[in-house]
Amino acid sequence: MENSVKFEPVVEELKDFLMTSANFDAERLKTGSILLFDKPLHWSSFKLVKKVKYVTMAKRVGHAGTLDPLATGLLIICTGKCTKMIEQIQNQAKGYTGTITFGQTTPSYDLETEFDAYFDFSTITNEELLAASQYFTGDVTQVPPAFSAVKINGTRAYKFARQGVEVEIKKRVIRISEFKINGELPNINFEVACSKGTYIRSLADDYGRYLNSGSHLSALRRTKIGDYHIDDAFNIEDFQHLCGF
Repeated sequence: MENSVKFEPVVEELKDFLMTSANFDAERLKTGSILLFDKPLHWSSFKLVKKVKYVTMAKRVGHAGTLDPLATGLLIICTGKCTKMIEQIQNQAKGYTGTITFGQTTPSYDLETEFDAYFDFSTITNEELLAASQYFTGDVTQVPPAFSAVKINGTRAYKFARQGVEVEIKKRVIRISEFKINGELPNINFEVACSKGTYIRSLADDYGRYLNSGSHLSALRRTKIGDYHIDDAFNIEDFQHLCGF
Protein backbone atom coordinates (compact mmCIF):
# COMPACT_ATOMS: atom_id res chain seq x y z
CA MET A 1 0.00 0.00 0.00
CA GLU A 2 1.30 3.45 -0.82
CA ASN A 3 -0.33 6.47 0.76
CA SER A 4 1.20 9.92 0.75
CA VAL A 5 1.03 12.39 3.59
CA LYS A 6 1.73 16.08 3.80
CA PHE A 7 2.97 17.17 7.20
CA GLU A 8 1.79 20.55 8.41
CA PRO A 9 4.46 23.18 7.72
CA VAL A 10 6.30 24.68 10.66
CA VAL A 11 5.82 28.42 10.83
CA GLU A 12 8.99 30.44 10.37
CA GLU A 13 8.80 31.82 13.90
CA LEU A 14 9.40 28.36 15.32
CA LYS A 15 12.31 27.61 13.00
CA ASP A 16 13.99 30.84 14.06
CA PHE A 17 14.40 29.38 17.56
CA LEU A 18 15.66 25.94 16.51
CA MET A 19 19.11 25.28 17.96
CA THR A 20 21.54 22.77 16.47
CA SER A 21 25.23 22.05 17.00
CA ALA A 22 25.92 24.50 14.14
CA ASN A 23 24.32 27.51 15.88
CA PHE A 24 24.83 26.43 19.49
CA ASP A 25 24.64 29.34 21.95
CA ALA A 26 24.67 28.66 25.70
CA GLU A 27 22.95 31.94 26.54
CA ARG A 28 20.13 31.37 24.04
CA LEU A 29 19.52 28.04 25.74
CA LYS A 30 18.49 29.95 28.85
CA THR A 31 16.42 32.68 27.16
CA GLY A 32 14.60 30.57 24.59
CA SER A 33 15.38 27.72 22.20
CA ILE A 34 13.80 24.71 20.51
CA LEU A 35 15.87 21.53 20.80
CA LEU A 36 15.45 18.20 19.02
CA PHE A 37 16.48 15.08 20.93
CA ASP A 38 16.64 11.38 20.18
CA LYS A 39 15.14 10.05 23.42
CA PRO A 40 16.96 6.95 24.64
CA LEU A 41 15.15 3.66 25.31
CA HIS A 42 13.87 3.30 28.90
CA TRP A 43 14.14 7.05 29.56
CA SER A 44 10.93 8.85 30.46
CA SER A 45 10.24 12.15 28.72
CA PHE A 46 10.42 13.82 32.13
CA LYS A 47 13.88 12.39 32.77
CA LEU A 48 15.18 13.92 29.55
CA VAL A 49 13.57 17.28 30.36
CA LYS A 50 15.15 17.18 33.83
CA LYS A 51 18.57 16.42 32.34
CA VAL A 52 18.28 19.27 29.81
CA LYS A 53 17.20 21.68 32.53
CA TYR A 54 20.23 20.73 34.62
CA VAL A 55 22.86 21.12 31.88
CA THR A 56 21.38 24.29 30.34
CA MET A 57 20.51 25.98 33.67
CA ALA A 58 17.36 27.31 32.01
CA LYS A 59 14.58 28.25 34.43
CA ARG A 60 11.78 26.99 32.20
CA VAL A 61 12.01 23.72 30.25
CA GLY A 62 9.24 21.55 28.80
CA HIS A 63 8.63 18.95 26.12
CA ALA A 64 6.23 19.06 23.19
CA GLY A 65 4.63 15.62 23.34
CA THR A 66 5.33 12.65 25.61
CA LEU A 67 7.16 9.55 24.43
CA ASP A 68 6.71 6.39 26.50
CA PRO A 69 9.84 4.95 28.19
CA LEU A 70 9.77 1.97 25.81
CA ALA A 71 9.75 4.27 22.77
CA THR A 72 12.72 6.05 21.23
CA GLY A 73 13.03 8.91 18.82
CA LEU A 74 12.14 12.54 18.41
CA LEU A 75 11.34 14.49 21.56
CA ILE A 76 11.19 18.25 21.15
CA ILE A 77 12.23 20.23 24.21
CA CYS A 78 11.65 23.96 24.59
CA THR A 79 13.50 26.29 26.94
CA GLY A 80 12.80 29.80 28.21
CA LYS A 81 10.24 31.81 26.26
CA CYS A 82 9.90 28.99 23.73
CA THR A 83 7.91 26.96 26.26
CA LYS A 84 5.00 29.16 25.12
CA MET A 85 5.30 27.49 21.70
CA ILE A 86 4.81 23.94 23.00
CA GLU A 87 1.12 23.71 22.10
CA GLN A 88 1.82 24.99 18.60
CA ILE A 89 4.40 22.26 18.09
CA GLN A 90 2.20 19.54 19.62
CA ASN A 91 -0.60 20.31 17.16
CA GLN A 92 1.46 19.19 14.18
CA ALA A 93 1.36 15.79 12.50
CA LYS A 94 3.60 12.98 13.75
CA GLY A 95 5.55 10.20 12.05
CA TYR A 96 6.44 6.83 13.60
CA THR A 97 8.08 3.54 12.74
CA GLY A 98 7.92 0.36 14.79
CA THR A 99 6.78 -3.23 15.10
CA ILE A 100 3.43 -4.83 15.91
CA THR A 101 3.79 -8.39 17.21
CA PHE A 102 0.93 -10.88 16.88
CA GLY A 103 0.13 -13.73 19.24
CA GLN A 104 -0.18 -11.94 22.59
CA THR A 105 -1.94 -8.93 24.09
CA THR A 106 -1.07 -6.90 27.16
CA PRO A 107 -3.15 -4.51 29.32
CA SER A 108 -0.92 -1.58 28.30
CA TYR A 109 -0.91 -2.62 24.60
CA ASP A 110 2.90 -2.71 24.70
CA LEU A 111 5.63 -4.49 26.69
CA GLU A 112 5.25 -2.35 29.81
CA THR A 113 2.92 -5.01 31.25
CA GLU A 114 2.85 -8.81 31.10
CA PHE A 115 0.98 -10.83 28.47
CA ASP A 116 -2.63 -11.38 29.48
CA ALA A 117 -3.91 -13.48 26.55
CA TYR A 118 -2.58 -15.59 23.69
CA PHE A 119 -3.91 -15.86 20.14
CA ASP A 120 -3.49 -17.89 17.00
CA PHE A 121 -2.39 -15.94 13.92
CA SER A 122 -1.53 -18.83 11.59
CA THR A 123 -4.50 -18.27 9.27
CA ILE A 124 -3.97 -14.54 8.71
CA THR A 125 -2.87 -13.83 5.15
CA ASN A 126 -0.72 -11.03 3.79
CA GLU A 127 -3.78 -9.77 1.90
CA GLU A 128 -5.73 -9.53 5.16
CA LEU A 129 -2.87 -7.68 6.86
CA LEU A 130 -2.79 -5.16 4.03
CA ALA A 131 -6.57 -4.76 4.02
CA ALA A 132 -6.53 -4.12 7.76
CA SER A 133 -3.88 -1.40 7.39
CA GLN A 134 -6.06 0.23 4.73
CA TYR A 135 -9.09 0.00 7.04
CA PHE A 136 -7.21 2.00 9.68
CA THR A 137 -6.13 4.69 7.21
CA GLY A 138 -8.13 7.93 7.26
CA ASP A 139 -10.36 9.25 10.04
CA VAL A 140 -10.45 6.60 12.76
CA THR A 141 -12.28 6.34 16.07
CA GLN A 142 -9.82 5.33 18.77
CA VAL A 143 -9.89 4.72 22.52
CA PRO A 144 -6.66 5.69 24.33
CA PRO A 145 -5.02 2.92 26.38
CA ALA A 146 -5.94 2.48 30.02
CA PHE A 147 -2.23 2.90 30.71
CA SER A 148 -2.02 6.44 29.33
CA ALA A 149 -1.77 10.03 30.53
CA VAL A 150 -5.35 10.83 29.54
CA LYS A 151 -7.12 12.54 32.44
CA ILE A 152 -10.27 11.07 33.97
CA ASN A 153 -11.88 13.62 36.30
CA GLY A 154 -8.48 15.22 36.80
CA THR A 155 -6.57 11.97 37.39
CA ARG A 156 -4.26 10.29 34.87
CA ALA A 157 -5.75 7.08 33.49
CA TYR A 158 -2.61 5.05 34.19
CA LYS A 159 -2.97 5.72 37.92
CA PHE A 160 -6.36 3.98 37.91
CA ALA A 161 -5.00 1.16 35.73
CA ARG A 162 -2.08 0.47 38.06
CA GLN A 163 -4.54 0.17 40.95
CA GLY A 164 -6.70 -2.25 38.98
CA VAL A 165 -9.57 0.24 38.79
CA GLU A 166 -11.54 0.20 35.53
CA VAL A 167 -12.66 3.58 34.21
CA GLU A 168 -14.38 4.64 31.01
CA ILE A 169 -12.11 6.43 28.56
CA LYS A 170 -13.92 8.37 25.86
CA LYS A 171 -13.39 7.61 22.20
CA ARG A 172 -11.73 10.21 20.02
CA VAL A 173 -11.47 10.73 16.28
CA ILE A 174 -7.90 10.81 15.01
CA ARG A 175 -6.48 10.73 11.49
CA ILE A 176 -3.98 8.21 10.16
CA SER A 177 -2.67 9.61 6.89
CA GLU A 178 -0.35 6.72 6.16
CA PHE A 179 -0.07 3.15 7.42
CA LYS A 180 2.60 1.15 5.56
CA ILE A 181 3.44 -2.40 6.58
CA ASN A 182 6.09 -5.00 5.78
CA GLY A 183 7.59 -8.11 7.34
CA GLU A 184 6.27 -11.54 8.20
CA LEU A 185 4.06 -12.72 11.05
CA PRO A 186 4.32 -12.58 13.97
CA ASN A 187 6.31 -9.33 13.57
CA ILE A 188 4.82 -6.68 11.28
CA ASN A 189 6.92 -3.58 10.79
CA PHE A 190 5.07 -0.34 10.12
CA GLU A 191 5.44 3.28 9.13
CA VAL A 192 2.64 5.58 10.29
CA ALA A 193 1.86 9.26 9.76
CA CYS A 194 -0.91 10.56 11.99
CA SER A 195 -2.59 13.50 13.67
CA LYS A 196 -1.94 14.69 17.20
CA GLY A 197 -3.62 12.63 19.89
CA THR A 198 -3.03 9.30 18.12
CA TYR A 199 -1.95 6.41 20.33
CA ILE A 200 0.12 3.93 18.33
CA ARG A 201 -0.34 1.41 21.15
CA SER A 202 -4.09 1.54 20.60
CA LEU A 203 -3.56 1.13 16.87
CA ALA A 204 -1.44 -1.97 17.53
CA ASP A 205 -4.14 -3.49 19.72
CA ASP A 206 -6.99 -2.57 17.35
CA TYR A 207 -5.06 -4.01 14.40
CA GLY A 208 -4.94 -7.47 15.95
CA ARG A 209 -8.56 -7.38 17.10
CA TYR A 210 -9.74 -6.40 13.63
CA LEU A 211 -8.08 -9.58 12.31
CA ASN A 212 -9.78 -11.73 14.99
CA SER A 213 -6.46 -12.23 16.72
CA GLY A 214 -4.36 -10.35 19.25
CA SER A 215 -1.29 -8.14 19.00
CA HIS A 216 0.78 -5.61 20.89
CA LEU A 217 3.28 -2.86 20.17
CA SER A 218 6.77 -4.32 20.57
CA ALA A 219 8.85 -1.39 19.25
CA LEU A 220 8.19 2.29 18.55
CA ARG A 221 10.29 5.16 17.24
CA ARG A 222 9.03 8.68 16.53
CA THR A 223 10.70 10.04 13.43
CA LYS A 224 8.90 13.30 12.69
CA ILE A 225 6.87 16.15 14.19
CA GLY A 226 5.76 18.59 11.52
CA ASP A 227 8.90 19.51 9.59
CA TYR A 228 11.20 18.49 12.44
CA HIS A 229 12.99 15.17 11.78
CA ILE A 230 14.87 12.70 13.92
CA ASP A 231 17.91 12.97 11.62
CA ASP A 232 18.49 16.49 12.97
CA ALA A 233 18.22 15.52 16.65
CA PHE A 234 20.86 15.62 19.38
CA ASN A 235 21.73 12.57 21.39
CA ILE A 236 21.96 13.51 25.04
CA GLU A 237 25.66 12.68 25.37
CA ASP A 238 26.70 15.05 22.56
CA PHE A 239 24.42 17.76 23.93
CA GLN A 240 25.93 17.49 27.40
CA HIS A 241 29.40 17.78 25.87
CA LEU A 242 28.39 20.99 24.06
CA CYS A 243 27.13 22.35 27.38
CA GLY A 244 30.46 21.59 29.06
CA PHE A 245 29.47 18.42 30.94
